[in-house]
Amino acid sequence: MIEVKALACQLPAELDLPLSRLHVPDIRRAVLGRGLVAAIGETTIWRWLHEAAIKPWQHRSWIFPRDPDFEAKATVVLDLYQRRFQSRPLRPDEYVISADEKTSVQARCRCHPTLAPGKARTMRVEHEYDRAGALQYLAAWDCHHAKVFGRCELHTGIAPFGRLVEQVMTVEPYASARRVFWIVDNGSSHRGAAAIQRLQTHWPTLRLIHLPVHASWLNQVEIYFSIVQRKVLTPNDFPSLPAVEDRLLRFQTHYERLATPFEWKFTRSDLASLLARMRDDTGLRSRRKVA
Repeated sequence: MIEVKALACQLPAELDLPLSRLHVPDIRRAVLGRGLVAAIGETTIWRWLHEAAIKPWQHRSWIFPRDPDFEAKATVVLDLYQRRFQSRPLRPDEYVISADEKTSVQARCRCHPTLAPGKARTMRVEHEYDRAGALQYLAAWDCHHAKVFGRCELHTGIAPFGRLVEQVMTVEPYASARRVFWIVDNGSSHRGAAAIQRLQTHWPTLRLIHLPVHASWLNQVEIYFSIVQRKVLTPNDFPSLPAVEDRLLRFQTHYERLATPFEWKFTRSDLASLLARMRDDTGLRSRRKVA
C-alpha cells in the first residue's frame, strides 16, 4: 500500500508519462508495470488514496513574491485598511478607496430562453449562445464606508480609469476630503510613477498607493468583484451588451443598501509571519538541494 501511495504522489514527468497528473487507471498501469503487486483493482487504489491524508489528484496554484519591496508596499496597504498611514491614525475626512478593472465581461445570448427552477428541476441554461460583445467594468470601493462606484467602458486604459477617478473625486465627501488614498495594482491603466504624477497633479488630495506585484489578493475591490461574478454574471445570460451594463450598474445600488465594510483581518503582523515562514521554507528547500 505504501509503495502504491508513493508512486501516486510522483509527478507524471518523473514516470516518463505525457500527462499533467495521474488518474487511478494510470496509477494502476504504473504499479503493475513496475511489478509492485501481482494484481490490483482500480477500486482498491481509489479506496487507499481516498482514505489517505495526501490527495495526489488535487493541486493548487501558487506564486512566490518577487517584488523586492513586497513587505514595505503591502504594509502600507494593510495599515490603510486599519485606518493608519505612516504610523498615524487617519482623520475622519480621509478616505481609502480600492479600485481595479474587471475585464472582458461578455454578453452571451442564449439560443433558447433560460428556464426557471420547477418541480424536480433546477434552473436550465441553454449551452449554446451567440456572443454579443464584451465590456470592461471599472469599480472603486470605499473600504470603510461600503460605498461602491462603477462604470462600464468599451476598453481599459488611462482615459477610462481617469473617468472612474473623476466620478469619485467630484462628489462628496471625497471632493472636499483632506486626502483620498487610492489602492491599485500594477495594471497599465495606473502603473508606476507616471500614474502617480498624472493623477496627483490633477487631484491634489489624491494619494495613489500601488500594491506589490502579484498581490491582487490584498486589494479589497477583488472581494467585491467576486460577489459580482457570483450574483450578477453567473450564469451569463444577457440579450445584449447594454443589458450587461444595466444589470451591473443597478446591482451597485442594490448592493450598497445591504453592504457593510469587509471584515478584513489580515494585518501587518500576519504578513510578517507569512513572509518569515516562506523564507524558512525557501531556505529549507535550498539546503535539501545542496545536500
